Amino acid sequence: MKQEQDGLSSLGDRIKQKTPPFFKKLRTIGLVVAAIGTSLVMAPVALPVLVTTIGGYLIVGGTVLSTVSQTAVESKD
Repeated sequence: MKQEQDGLSSLGDRIKQKTPPFFKKLRTIGLVVAAIGTSLVMAPVALPVLVTTIGGYLIVGGTVLSTVSQTAVESKD
């Protein structure tokens, strides 16, 4: 149990550390992709099912890209 708590706290520490510039750009791209997907899914007009499905995939992909990019840290070497 103690080991699991250490793992979660280290993830929190990792997210708070400085992110390299390349991963900052990837994080921003992921947020934009997720926003585009959200606008497709939440469009006020009826869109074809294929477009709505693609929007869902964009939301998931953008969210994963942003999250993984946020956990990348600069090396202290």
